[in-house]
Amino acid sequence: MASKNTIEIVKSTAPVLQQYGEAITKQFYKQLFEKHPELKNIFNMTHQAKGDQPRVLASAIFQYATYIDQLDMLKGAVSAITQKHSSLSITPEMYPIVGENLLEAIKVVLGDAATPEIIDAWAEAYGDLASLFIKEEEKLYSERENMTGGYRGKKKFKVVKRVAESSVITSFYLAPADGSALPPFQPGQYIAVSVEIPGESHLHTRNYSLSDFGNQETIRISVKKEEGNPNGTVSNFLHASVNVGDQVEIGIPAGDFKLEESTKPVVLIAGGVGITPLISMYKALAKTDRKVTFIQCALNSETHAFRNEIAEHLNENSKSVVIYNESLEHDEPDYKGLLTADILKAVMPEGSPAFYFCGPKPFMADVMEILQRLSVEEEDIHFEFFGPMDELKKSECPVG
Repeated sequence: MASKNTIEIVKSTAPVLQQYGEAITKQFYKQLFEKHPELKNIFNMTHQAKGDQPRVLASAIFQYATYIDQLDMLKGAVSAITQKHSSLSITPEMYPIVGENLLEAIKVVLGDAATPEIIDAWAEAYGDLASLFIKEEEKLYSERENMTGGYRGKKKFKVVKRVAESSVITSFYLAPADGSALPPFQPGQYIAVSVEIPGESHLHTRNYSLSDFGNQETIRISVKKEEGNPNGTVSNFLHASVNVGDQVEIGIPAGDFKLEESTKPVVLIAGGVGITPLISMYKALAKTDRKVTFIQCALNSETHAFRNEIAEHLNENSKSVVIYNESLEHDEPDYKGLLTADILKAVMPEGSPAFYFCGPKPFMADVMEILQRLSVEEEDIHFEFFGPMDELKKSECPVG
């Protein structure tokens, strides 16, 4: 635990970090990759280019400075970060490298305002935080390694099947290259996939949700082709170049977006490729007695993935609702346009259901606004989102 003096100093820097946090984290990543280009194998360089990762880190640092003396307030954030780190196979040896470059970035951005007293306090605070992460991540590594089919770090998987799910989404069925058992996972979790792209000096790693559940022979990821989008480096490479027989490296399954143990009815709300973690949940729920309403929002029938698979698992406890906002002439969705509070009220089951949703950022902001307007309790709202929470603001946008 940091000393009282350190806590006071770090908390006093919170307003400064709120103002200059993003500048500090941009400088941090610039330095980090210049000095340690091998770490590009781990980080999503697209998020670096777009500025997403610096914003997320800046928010996390600000929250830590604010609640350094109330770490219970950060339990959710710590869990999400350790899950992400475990999927990427982060090791204890990486933390001193990160700490050194973070402190240097603070000095560069704040200049003389970063007094030796402030730097020393942040060095102690970072050391405590690093120790916390290392301890929690080792728990995850040890737990997963000792499960049947579990392992530590990354493992080679081969593609045994490719299936076009829609005009933009393709599924890749993966099996351990060594013929061993599949790693266990919970519906909603994800894996980190690393690929070598010809002409690139480093591995590219991305997280993809596991889109199937109950298959004893393969795990599945379902990837959207980002045609014309330079930010879709790995997704487009998978579509264009990864075929049956090819191999990729996969980290251990991870993630906190998973079904809560409950008997409550469930509403799953998917926007575009955000269906991937939700269809895994849906297939797991089909084996229970819980009431389920699966709302799938897509552009039209051409981009609508998993239509038949969802229908195959419908039963007396489940209901499927389809919404298209750019319907084709022959399309017959249940609703046209965007999801609204009125539509949600009309289709949701009785009994204070739990809501799980995933999709593009503007879509998720819309869903969050609808749930808040309907006075849904915070404990019943679950979602998968990369980015600071304050970015989930009301915004109307089609889904794809």
